[in-house]
Amino acid sequence: MLELENITYQPQTGRKKVLDNINLKINENEIILICGNSGSGKTTLLEVISGLTNPQRGRIIWKNQIINSRKRRWLCGMVFQFPERFFLGATIGKELKFGYKSIKDIRIRNVLKKVGLSTINLTAPPDKLSGGQQRRLAVAVQLLRNPNIILLDEPTAGLDWSMKNDVKELILGLSSENSIIVVTHEPELFQDLTSKKFLLTEGKLEILGG
Repeated sequence: MLELENITYQPQTGRKKVLDNINLKINENEIILICGNSGSGKTTLLEVISGLTNPQRGRIIWKNQIINSRKRRWLCGMVFQFPERFFLGATIGKELKFGYKSIKDIRIRNVLKKVGLSTINLTAPPDKLSGGQQRRLAVAVQLLRNPNIILLDEPTAGLDWSMKNDVKELILGLSSENSIIVVTHEPELFQDLTSKKFLLTEGKLEILGG
């Protein structure tokens, strides 16, 4: 279980707290939805959980032990909104191998199978994939790191309805092995995946009826 206790974050240049005394518990193999308006702090919350940002106050606990930002970066796999904009590899294969001195092909094949991309051409550039396939590739890149928790920032942004359903199926499949936090402005799209939904507004996190 991952626990956030009294997490507070305020940018150095900001007058208001983006996150104000946030408390949250995430169980193993659980899907959690966090919704809120643009600028409500949803992405910042994911960045804190993933270890990319440190809060001014509060603590984050994993399996009864307080963990620092470095450990959180190992624990979590973060997929940003429009992750295809950040692909660095000239080919799909190079994108999957980026950052590794060596990685076994069978490990890559297993991850691609898990995200439904087992038949793609690894020599093709990532921009030749459909929008839904690009999101799946971004998830595959994170799965190669063996994270316990997957953080998805607006995973359906910019996709048509068929691709949005594609992403939904992917999330449901991943939840058998990972805890998943989905930040979204479309909570109705994911309401059949979980009853655990939260609203982030003015720095406060409140549970929504399920």
